[in-house]
Amino acid sequence: MAVSSWSVTREKMLSRSLSNSSVLHSTEDRLWSSWSAHQINPSSERAAVDRKADSSIALSADDYESLPETSTLSAVMIAGGVAGIAEHAVMYPVDSVKTRMQSLAAAPQYRSITRTLLGMLRNEGLRVPFRGVGTVAAGAGPAHALYFSCYETAKDAFSGSSPSGGSHIANASAGAIATIAHDGFMNPVDVIKQRLQMANSPFSSAWRCALHLWKTEGLAAFYRSYTTQLTMNIPFQSTNFVVYEAVRRHLNPSGQYNPKAHIFAGAMAGAAAAAVSNPLDVAKTLLNTQESAVTGQNKIFGMWQAVCVIHQQHGIGGFTRGLRARVVFQAPATAICWSVYELFKHMLSLNHEDTTSASRQEL
Repeated sequence: MAVSSWSVTREKMLSRSLSNSSVLHSTEDRLWSSWSAHQINPSSERAAVDRKADSSIALSADDYESLPETSTLSAVMIAGGVAGIAEHAVMYPVDSVKTRMQSLAAAPQYRSITRTLLGMLRNEGLRVPFRGVGTVAAGAGPAHALYFSCYETAKDAFSGSSPSGGSHIANASAGAIATIAHDGFMNPVDVIKQRLQMANSPFSSAWRCALHLWKTEGLAAFYRSYTTQLTMNIPFQSTNFVVYEAVRRHLNPSGQYNPKAHIFAGAMAGAAAAAVSNPLDVAKTLLNTQESAVTGQNKIFGMWQAVCVIHQQHGIGGFTRGLRARVVFQAPATAICWSVYELFKHMLSLNHEDTTSASRQEL
């Protein structure tokens, strides 16, 4: 009985020992799994973050033309505003020459760009070709900020997720929407500018010109050419965006920042758009200036009336007045505008890459 009792007791102790050993091994397995997961998960998270960062950087490098998602609307507006001021200020003397050459009452000396500019400098002084440039710069900044912000927003909406940046129809539609917003702001500035640019202008400053127009002709004077401006600028800007995007993609298919490609594409776009829209620009100039030598005491209202007056006095050739000066003005002006804007976009993309790299290193 003693032997039998000892055997039973020993078997119970052995069973309990094996049970404790099993529990210990189970606990060790759980601890090992937990430790392994702790070691693997950070690595996986880091790899996921690295892949995401690399993908973001690759996207901005491959297609920087689309502004980074972190870019604010204010950044787009600043880029557009600086581009607009640079465009108008640098080429302003040629714009003054164009206005003189488009005048229906222009004297014979206003038949070529060089003779017109030299005549203005010789007979009226060095400051005359720049008369009104301050007003235009003050208006061009916010107008172009509105212009480019509308363009980028509309282009993204119309293009969707297209990797090629959207179709020509999408680019043209975005350009048309941007133009409506831009011209609503810029048209009064354009009226004042052209009144100051005319030969023998009675106004010594933009402020006096604006006050005179307000008192004698009312608010309508500042928007008399708005419909003509839109009629002219919608095909102008649509041509501008379509030609620019097409030439840029042909010269720069990789989508990398390429100043030479942007300058050449901008110049081609500006020249093409200027030639297409010149007839309506002549009508706009007549509506803005209301030349007394042409209109007498009567005011010209509306694009159709302006077109009829031009045709009656100068025939079909009247619609080509100032064409060469307009192309000479718009080609470099548009090249400057696009180049400055693309430079700002490039700088924003670089800043985005630096921020992403810094975030990855912190992890």
